[in-house]
Amino acid sequence: MLENIDFELVNWSRGQFALTALFHWIFVPLTLGLSYMLAFMETMYYKTGDPEWKRITKFWMKLFGINFAIGVATGIILEFEFGTNWSNYSWFVGDIFGAPLAIEGIMAFFLESTFIAVMFFGWDKVSKRFHLTATWLTAIGASLSALWILVANAWMQNPVGTLFNPDTVRNEMVNFWAVLFSETAVNKFLHTVTSGFVVSALFVVGVSSWFLIKNREHLFAKRSIIIASVFGLISSLILTGTGDSSAKEIVKTQPMKFAAMEALYEGQTQAPLVAFGILNGSDLDQQLDEDSQADFLMKIEIPSMLSVLAHNDPNSYVAGIKDHIMGNEEQGIMSYFEKIERGYHAQQKLLAFKEAQKTDPNGEEFLSLKAEFKDPEFVNNYMRYFGYGSFYDDDPEQLKKNAFTMVPPISMTFYAFHIMVMLGGYFLVFFAVFLFLVLRNQLHNKVWLLWAAVWTIPLGFIASEAGWIVAEVGRQPWVIQDLMPVMKGVSNIDTVSVLITFILFALVFIGLFIAEISIMVKQIKIGPKKKEDPSNV
Repeated sequence: MLENIDFELVNWSRGQFALTALFHWIFVPLTLGLSYMLAFMETMYYKTGDPEWKRITKFWMKLFGINFAIGVATGIILEFEFGTNWSNYSWFVGDIFGAPLAIEGIMAFFLESTFIAVMFFGWDKVSKRFHLTATWLTAIGASLSALWILVANAWMQNPVGTLFNPDTVRNEMVNFWAVLFSETAVNKFLHTVTSGFVVSALFVVGVSSWFLIKNREHLFAKRSIIIASVFGLISSLILTGTGDSSAKEIVKTQPMKFAAMEALYEGQTQAPLVAFGILNGSDLDQQLDEDSQADFLMKIEIPSMLSVLAHNDPNSYVAGIKDHIMGNEEQGIMSYFEKIERGYHAQQKLLAFKEAQKTDPNGEEFLSLKAEFKDPEFVNNYMRYFGYGSFYDDDPEQLKKNAFTMVPPISMTFYAFHIMVMLGGYFLVFFAVFLFLVLRNQLHNKVWLLWAAVWTIPLGFIASEAGWIVAEVGRQPWVIQDLMPVMKGVSNIDTVSVLITFILFALVFIGLFIAEISIMVKQIKIGPKKKEDPSNV
């Protein structure tokens, strides 16, 4: 069933969306975290009346505004791509996916964009209390925007609260609260937002350290580092907890992703966690079959820790990649071959339903088939594997090849996951050290550490992007887990059009990125405005 797929179109469409999402995600974490630090800083000004806190707030607000404007531009392009490049996907799940995005636009984005105007232009025009309220509401609006977008994404990773309607060939929402409060949505929101907090805290510490290196604005820099270090340390601790709960949730809903994160081919009890490893070869995914083995040039393992991470039990069994492909009856794991058969059965039922709908829409066969699509047993045993049917083939050898193509890119998922985890541990230590030294007034003399802070800024963005790669690349080949593979979601458009727009978007995004860096660096070099006359504060 794969012979009619234009994989060149699929790959360019995937590439364009990945390009847009990666660039958009450069700006989002900084917006999420800076908005709250601005609110904290302005709260200090409101409580103390100290004009230095106002200077500090205004400086970081200026950098926040630059980042916010460019982030909005890339985000708008991202949403348009659902209609242009992924119209089949939008049709199939638009009733569910569109709802949180609509709420984000109507409620969260308008809340954020309304009060951001007061935040930027309301100084000395509205009361201090109202201005502080506007700053806090801007921060809350940014988090609400993230919430609804992440709820939509979480549903793609774990489709719950919906029912397939054979009349329209669409999935329809039947339980809004199940979609909003699914374990996947809650974990994704908490983990993603706190990771953004960490990135923004690293940015503030790094820029403030540059001022200390240049022997400028010592009070400004030290106060900013205190706020950012406390914020970053707390966020890092929370991030550790949300990362653990996210991993356990992935084990239940996307076990193949979890196996790819550790390059675990063979399932085992007392499974060790690879703390650091280098895989042997870059063509692991292309050569994957039932004889494949995990091949590391070197690795450092923590005994039984993967079993603990997955199930809170050092003796528990962690399923590997081949467990999911070939099945493991002893562990109750259904093979991909069985899932493909069940998905194919569900697709054939849909074809029979559409044929009966054409020939005799009031006939017994039509009504019986329609009732079957609402039968919980049919839904749980067949419809939940609907997407697997797209990989069906009559030839057993081709079916086996198709099954192994359903494994996500192992090398990319493995490295992205471990880069994210290792950098997360480094950030936790980083904030603790900086907070300790700045409170003891010993930081400004340690120039090497200040330079380390400057160079840590890009590491925050690398860790954040690595997390996105784990989430999105790790769930391939699914655009909607188990229900629709990526190859079925693309629009029926000319591949050349996608290629041209890919190149144009790449040029635009590179231009925007360079522009932001240039403007940011210029504003940082200028620094905070000179101290204001106390009578005008």
